[in-house]
Amino acid sequence: MELPVIRFSHVNIYQEQALVLSDVSFEVQPGEFIYLIGKTGAGKSSFLKTLYGEVQVKEGEAEVCGYNLCALKKNDIPHLRRKLGIVFQDFQLLTDRSVYANLDFVLKATGWENELKREERIDEVLTEIGLTHLKSKMPYQISGGEQQRLVIARSLLNNPPLIIADEPTGNLDPETSDDIIKLLIRINREHNTSILMATHNYQIIDKYPSKIFNFNNQSVTLEKGIYVKM
Repeated sequence: MELPVIRFSHVNIYQEQALVLSDVSFEVQPGEFIYLIGKTGAGKSSFLKTLYGEVQVKEGEAEVCGYNLCALKKNDIPHLRRKLGIVFQDFQLLTDRSVYANLDFVLKATGWENELKREERIDEVLTEIGLTHLKSKMPYQISGGEQQRLVIARSLLNNPPLIIADEPTGNLDPETSDDIIKLLIRINREHNTSILMATHNYQIIDKYPSKIFNFNNQSVTLEKGIYVKM
């Protein structure tokens, strides 16, 4: 039996000295697609930051991709992040270099020393997300949807078991948002990649139902309903 990708047991999450989430306990299994919902300020972003080591877990037990978050040291954080794919709402691309160079930068930073292997991996992910024809373009020369596809490509480079998507459709029109969700669902199904997606877009949840974690009143609860494994 595969181990959970995420396991939290009685975790309290703080931002500075303020308690944001209390007594959080749940598991995320390999291949699950989970929506994170809740009002702004309910703790979704703080929770996501604990997963990639930006916010320290001091109380309870928490593991992500085999890393104990409560005992996480600074020099462990880069290794943890190589196990994660992160998709931001505001893209966070390097605007002074091409689509190809954005991806090459990440591979170099995560230990890919062989140039030929980097090139092969970049071509693989660009083919998968449909951007091969744009690899020489600069980020400002491609659309918002294409930039978000590039961010997803970046998240796939190291074949992570978990992708964290923080409002990935927040800056996109409905049609483009739908395309991005379909891409994430395909990645989830074809790679058995666990995906946590924070969103306020309930139309997407209605159209593509899956498990929901609701952030409310310093707690995280599983929404009742019928879920379809993506």
